[in-house]
Amino acid sequence: MTAAASRPGRRVSMADVARLAGVSSQTVSRVSTGHPGVVETTRRQVLDAMAELGYRPNSAARALKRGEFRTLGVILFTLATTGNSRTVEAIATHAADEGYAITLIPVAVPTQDGVLGAFTRLGELAVDGIIVIMEVHLLDAANLTLPPGVQVVVVDSDAGDRYPVVDTDQADGARQAVRHLLGLGHRTVWHVTGPAESFASERRAGAWREVLTDAGREIPPVERGDWSAESGYRAGLRLADEPECTAVFAANDQMALGVLRAMAERGRKVPEEVSVAGFDDIPDASSYLPPLTTVHQDFAEVGRRCVEAMLRQIRHEPVDAGTVLVPTTLIPRASTAPPPGR
Repeated sequence: MTAAASRPGRRVSMADVARLAGVSSQTVSRVSTGHPGVVETTRRQVLDAMAELGYRPNSAARALKRGEFRTLGVILFTLATTGNSRTVEAIATHAADEGYAITLIPVAVPTQDGVLGAFTRLGELAVDGIIVIMEVHLLDAANLTLPPGVQVVVVDSDAGDRYPVVDTDQADGARQAVRHLLGLGHRTVWHVTGPAESFASERRAGAWREVLTDAGREIPPVERGDWSAESGYRAGLRLADEPECTAVFAANDQMALGVLRAMAERGRKVPEEVSVAGFDDIPDASSYLPPLTTVHQDFAEVGRRCVEAMLRQIRHEPVDAGTVLVPTTLIPRASTAPPPGR
């Protein structure tokens, strides 16, 4: 090893590897990029030299030369919700399958300045495209304009025809849950909804109301939650005091868990007296007491389609703006049953 290459703190260069392996720097470059036109014995010499010197290829320099960074940016407002955290996990998994990493930028306040600031930061970090998990009413606001020339895919939002959008079919999932409860014989279905600013909450509540209206059923007052089990518990305490309430559709599983606790504390048996259904099908839903009837979201498929739409843009392949909906599936379990007397 050369004295220069062995100095502490000095980064080993391609030239150092070439000298030790007895080849040209161009050959080292071909080996480090996986170029097929290298004799196997030579390739082994170079790899051995890299290992001996602790050489790490300069991926940033290669990225600049190629004009791509093999990294996708992800902007989101919170990781606290099940949907967001599982969507990010799915995006990261499918990006890795395609040889891409992700850079995550949280935005504390969902404003245009906050989003544009996140775009600026991701531009400085050098990403090939940006996936925006925009669960609140912002992207469809007339005053929001994203930087031109940026490859964008939007999740859980409504970007009109400006960007490709991937979302779970929120409305159909809610319809399945409400129809299931009506089909069991309940006269109507009470609803614990999510935050008012949430697209998912809005769509689930709209579908709940639509099914009841189409069936000619009474539409009870909405109980407003914030996705947390605690908010579901508070709503559940109020619903437990409603003698006419025999069926509850909660807009997510955590709030449904809170409803189950409230009913237990008030002495109203589930499902003998009150049926409870949720939305998400989180991994613990089947371990609730009783196991929770819920709407399954395919987060893995949402992540796959996000990454696929982004890579098509990066490769300059045609991709339609507008929304792609990933189907949902009702999972009936022991928390729902016919009402008393049926």
